[in-house]
Amino acid sequence: MVRPARAGEAAALAEVAAATFPLACPPAMTAEDIGDYVAEHLSEEHFAQYLADPARSLLVLEEGTGSGGRLTGYSMLIHTPPADPEVLAALTVRPSSMLSKFYVRPDAHGSGLAHRLLAATFDTAASTGARAVWLSVNDENLRAQKFYAKNGFRTVGRMDFPTARLVLRDFVLERIL
Repeated sequence: MVRPARAGEAAALAEVAAATFPLACPPAMTAEDIGDYVAEHLSEEHFAQYLADPARSLLVLEEGTGSGGRLTGYSMLIHTPPADPEVLAALTVRPSSMLSKFYVRPDAHGSGLAHRLLAATFDTAASTGARAVWLSVNDENLRAQKFYAKNGFRTVGRMDFPTARLVLRDFVLERIL
């Protein structure tokens, strides 16, 4: 089931984020780099802030029924214009929402659940008035690039993705809703 994340789910979201973020990381990122990024951006405290931010929408993919279900994945949209001049120059449609986070646990890959989460994410973006969704994906993350292309995204530019030790170069992808 896909549903909006609840305020009390910050810890569960942080756990899913810590388990799935490494899947998107290029080989240049060490375990320490990944741990630092998770601590700086994907902690329970950060998710509590994200959940309270009216400019963000978080959806969860939940297995099971009731409040005891396991979170299998999540997405986070940001509904404000990008601050990065490279992204602003690359985007072709406005207003747009940024798909800041989109992760599904590895045991759900290939199950179709990610497509269900993405469809609900697109519906959420459209309900806020967005005409497009954009995201950044590491240029070495071929699995994610293939998934996004299959779901209507196209590459429109590049951007920097800074971590504590590295500045990675990502593709900017856009999908018109």
